[in-house]
Amino acid sequence: MEPVAECLACDLLSGVRPLPGGRLAEWSGWVVEHSVGPLGLGTLVVKPVRHVVHVAELNDVESAALGPLLQRVAAAVTKAVQPEQVYVCLWSHANAVPGHLHFVVQPAVKADMARFDAFGPALQMAMFREGAVPDETEVEAVCRRLRAVLSCSLDEA
Repeated sequence: MEPVAECLACDLLSGVRPLPGGRLAEWSGWVVEHSVGPLGLGTLVVKPVRHVVHVAELNDVESAALGPLLQRVAAAVTKAVQPEQVYVCLWSHANAVPGHLHFVVQPAVKADMARFDAFGPALQMAMFREGAVPDETEVEAVCRRLRAVLSCSLDEA
């Protein structure tokens, strides 16, 4: 992987910045990590190992793995967190400039929807506005559960 300067995703992959919970899985050119942003406990990021900005830039191996990997990650989040719904969203902008492609796999739980009186994109916007990042100890704990579920799921692939 060639990291790109001033890319948070590359910095997290290379260890330049700390990653609470560590890497949860790596499969066919993709990595799974807990989000470092304010989208709540159990929110995962699925991103290519290499710096890719557009879905159209994915190679054949990355493309073939993407759908099955997103399904497995969403299933792991469902099992570990037991949310009402799991959102899967493409995020790849930083300061209005396309950045390292990543998919956010977010558990939508009743407590958050009630607290913010929102769901879907409005819930995500409210969580970003609040800016609260999950406690690192809680992230480590949920990542242990998610890692166990993911490793079983990816071993079956």
